[in-house]
Amino acid sequence: MKTPLSSSDFVTLPAPDADALAHSAACSALIRAEIVKVGGWISFARFMDLALYAPGLGYYAAGARKFGAAGDFVTAPEISSLFGQCIARSIADTVVETGGDVLELGPGSGKLARDVLLALDALGTLPERYYLLEVSADLKQRQQQALARLPGHLARRVVWLDALPENFEGAIIANEVLDVVPVHLVTFMAGWVFERGVVVNEHNEFQWRDVPALPAVLNQPVSRIQAVFADESNHPGSSVPDGYLTEVAPAVEGLVASLAQCLQRGTILLIDYGFRRAEFYHAHRSTGTLMCHYRHYAHPDPFYLPGLQDITAHVDFTSVAEAAIATGLALIGYTSQAQFLLQAGVTELMAAYDPADASTYLPITNQAQRLLSPAEMGEFFKVIGFSKGGVTIPALAQARPLPL
Repeated sequence: MKTPLSSSDFVTLPAPDADALAHSAACSALIRAEIVKVGGWISFARFMDLALYAPGLGYYAAGARKFGAAGDFVTAPEISSLFGQCIARSIADTVVETGGDVLELGPGSGKLARDVLLALDALGTLPERYYLLEVSADLKQRQQQALARLPGHLARRVVWLDALPENFEGAIIANEVLDVVPVHLVTFMAGWVFERGVVVNEHNEFQWRDVPALPAVLNQPVSRIQAVFADESNHPGSSVPDGYLTEVAPAVEGLVASLAQCLQRGTILLIDYGFRRAEFYHAHRSTGTLMCHYRHYAHPDPFYLPGLQDITAHVDFTSVAEAAIATGLALIGYTSQAQFLLQAGVTELMAAYDPADASTYLPITNQAQRLLSPAEMGEFFKVIGFSKGGVTIPALAQARPLPL
């Protein structure tokens, strides 16, 4: 989870050292050069793509520590092995029924892969291969170091990929991947729609600039936003209010479609934070969901230290579901992380710990609290799953569904 920080509190952010500042300056210079190269303006999606993924300089492509207490944020696998054990229990049927493998997107520190492999081993449902799709050479190296400590019969099942396989059978999992797919920013004013992008001002600083010409890829997402506001059951009006700013993510839909195309038989399990469309594009959410994370602080300024901070946006799960179904997948379910983990047997896993042994029982209950509590990750994070070929995920199919 991330600690909120208001923009007025930037002075409390930990100061980067000289090497980190030099790295951010190099990343910023790369982005400025791109802006000049294409005529003085780039979409925010392009800015986000460079700031996060530019080879050797982007946040996820460079060497800074990102995950855990020493990084910028903590993900569910870092909080507790209970999370990975529940994921393993939820996909074990898929592995057995398909005789296939596991493919994890954006494996981060490798902690989820480690926990899932150990749990599948304990269940007697190991796949022949556990694939990790990782585009960052730095993160791949860190994952290799972490997973090399697995028992040999598990370590040799791990295979790294730099692109989706053409044909895959088994279980695909992705935890906190969709939120870092680059998004476009759109804003509405006096009946017109503008795309908000980035320029360089006279002080050589990044600055926002809105342009009226929208690329074709944004036409359908913008129409969906307008349809939400035209629905009187959601909003007491018929148009998007002036000044409304939000994100659209055609690249997320493209990623989901690519997963659907590569999956021949099996299941897809996606965990992230976000809302259904009617909640995502709500009048009260008039400045969007864009958020940056640096040293466990959250703030809204993507121009702060490019290359040193994460940039994220919440997920429109309705669009995720529509993209999956349009490419031949069946929706298994959509629910909160708490509901999913409970159905996956988190309480049974906790029952294995002796309450009389406070040194082990208290930490595991605290970890479970963070994963399940509505005030922590339990309701904030959502789980959505899809299938192809009649395979299912029982823990998700049996969880209390949320509306899409």
